[in-house]
Amino acid sequence: MSLKIEEVQHIAKLAKLDLSDGEIARYREQLSDILDHIAKLNELDTSGISPMANVIVGASPLRADESRPSLPREKLLQNAPDAEKGQFKVPSVFGEKKK
Repeated sequence: MSLKIEEVQHIAKLAKLDLSDGEIARYREQLSDILDHIAKLNELDTSGISPMANVIVGASPLRADESRPSLPREKLLQNAPDAEKGQFKVPSVFGEKKK
């Protein structure tokens, strides 16, 4: 399945990508190859294969959920780049509040 340049440009716009003409041509070829591969996979007869959520038979091996004490606050903060009043200090996301 060969994609048109306009389709690649539309995909790039949806992904908010600003692509050069060379990149559009390269991605057109790569995306077309991917779609061709998926088309081949769709030709496979999978009627005898049951759907599965995990390739491992049986339940996933998980450890028991056990409560245990956490590290002391001083130990947690010793590698923090900045701390204040026993808490991590990070740059403001929305800027400083005006007083």
